[in-house]
Amino acid sequence: MAKASKKEKSKTKTKGRKAKGRKSKGRKAKGAAATKRSKKATLADKADLHELYQLTVQSPEADLEFFEKTYKDLRGKKPLVLREDFCGTAYISSTWVAGGKKRKAIGVDLDEPTLQWGRDHNLANLTAGQKSRVNLINGDVLLTKGDKADITCAMNFSYGVFKTRSELRRYFEMVYECLADDGVFFTELYGGTEAVVEVTDRREHDDFTYVWQQASYNPITHETLCHIHFEFPDKSKLRKAFTYDWRLWSIPEVREMLHEVGFKSVRVYWEAVAEEKDGSGEFAGTGEYYPTEEEENQESWLVYLVAAR
Repeated sequence: MAKASKKEKSKTKTKGRKAKGRKSKGRKAKGAAATKRSKKATLADKADLHELYQLTVQSPEADLEFFEKTYKDLRGKKPLVLREDFCGTAYISSTWVAGGKKRKAIGVDLDEPTLQWGRDHNLANLTAGQKSRVNLINGDVLLTKGDKADITCAMNFSYGVFKTRSELRRYFEMVYECLADDGVFFTELYGGTEAVVEVTDRREHDDFTYVWQQASYNPITHETLCHIHFEFPDKSKLRKAFTYDWRLWSIPEVREMLHEVGFKSVRVYWEAVAEEKDGSGEFAGTGEYYPTEEEENQESWLVYLVAAR
């Protein structure tokens, strides 16, 4: 789920409309002025959706730190080639190549305008040499091959768009094929008692409020419809800035398919929790993950799945 940073859910009438049709020139003028004022650009009008998404949902430094450490633990060496499926703005790919002179990245995404935003904003911050080590591909992850990767990642639950077992298994087959012989696949999965109910989660940021909404869930198909909204200090809003129509897969389902396509091991890394410091008695994720095979269910949990060839 595109929750915020490792867990990050109107009827409007202008005064001008109210005054429409009245005969008084003064009232007409007042209405026209109000309408003009109402058309002044709001903070929502000025907002950049991709920038908001990166600020609230993505944390590439944390992800990459986990990838590199876990890969080294498993393989005894550092990874160099990363493939980012469903890469969007290529935030992870850009951050990856910036972190090492020998690193290369491959980003694959269906949406060319989003890739272009990434070129204009994320790749633009790289040196010429770093840019040359990023290959962004406008393509389908089910069909796009390319250089063999040490690491492939599929983040923010994007594979949830595959709603049948045959589709998701086909994707995992492609992941396996495009990895080096000692390659490792990293992805995420979320769940918990709150994952299957309608719920809204609000998180305050310096200049706006992030709202995650689980709008519906079908227990028969495990399909879930979720939205991200943004609210601003001037009362303007971006409703349904992002919408996700997913199947909510379970850990055993995903693990079984990964094993079936050839991965030798599929480890679950669970996020540690700690009690909030505000004295509320509530617990929150710490951003630290550990391998495990048995846990108590929680209202909300987030795991990395790490599949090694």
